[in-house]
Amino acid sequence: MEPLLGAKIGCLFALLVLTLVCGLIPICFKWFQTATATGCHRRILSFLGCTSAGVFLGAGFMHMTAEALEGIKSEIQNLMIQRSTLCHLTTAFCSHQMEYPYGELIISLGFFLVFLLESLALQCCPGTAETPKVQEQELGTAHELEPHSHGLLPSPSRGPFRALILLLSLSFHSVFEGLAVGLQLTVASTVQLCLAVLAHKGIVVFGVGLRLVQVGTESRWAVLSILSLALMSPLGLAIGLAVPQGDSEAGQGLAQAVLEGMAAGTFLYVTFLEILPRELASPEAPLAKWSCVAAGFAFMAVIALWA
Repeated sequence: MEPLLGAKIGCLFALLVLTLVCGLIPICFKWFQTATATGCHRRILSFLGCTSAGVFLGAGFMHMTAEALEGIKSEIQNLMIQRSTLCHLTTAFCSHQMEYPYGELIISLGFFLVFLLESLALQCCPGTAETPKVQEQELGTAHELEPHSHGLLPSPSRGPFRALILLLSLSFHSVFEGLAVGLQLTVASTVQLCLAVLAHKGIVVFGVGLRLVQVGTESRWAVLSILSLALMSPLGLAIGLAVPQGDSEAGQGLAQAVLEGMAAGTFLYVTFLEILPRELASPEAPLAKWSCVAAGFAFMAVIALWA
């Protein structure tokens, strides 16, 4: 077996095992069940949820959005260069085309696409607005902690739907991460990129597992969700292995960049409209929660130095 192929196969199993282990920890251990937690235990789980919210925030901005913007800009520039022979008489127009924020537009389209799908689901299927029992207990506890609070807690009715969107956006991103590892040309670059992916993937997937527990997902469905997510990076890596070196179809890079941008937009939607409002709903220990969110974001920001 060639050293490069062996390194990529090792990275494939490392990505699979780490994702499974980190994602299943909050699902398999009852300690992470918020419905039965009280007192100090519940406060620790709340702080852990805030830390995972900071991790999602950092992953959205420092990884998914940054990579999408870079990829879209690069592909648009390549496309414009290919069309330069057609634009030699309209230089000013082409210059404006180059400066247009295509990346930001595509990410925003991803955001509004999920917004539209969620609105359609609530409009056509009012039953999806029912509150799961676990979330009812959490909201009740939040009101008990602050009986005189006049602030409104965010509606938990869309938690399961947004958890699904979170899984889908991370799945897209994971496929592209694995694809990037699979397309590396040397053992050193393969291992370096794989370590960078592993460094942030473990804690992100742990947050996903915790999120599935918080929204009251049944254990079997939560396990299947984590298993599906765990297979995405190895799938992308396997696709990278199957692609002949240097073989790239026209438009393939642009399509990948657009999908990355759409995934980043959906991820930001769930982060800002579901995860952060939920974790910050209770007025208990606001500075401690801020510290946990900031710590999660700082971790992802540091990882971005190598990822």
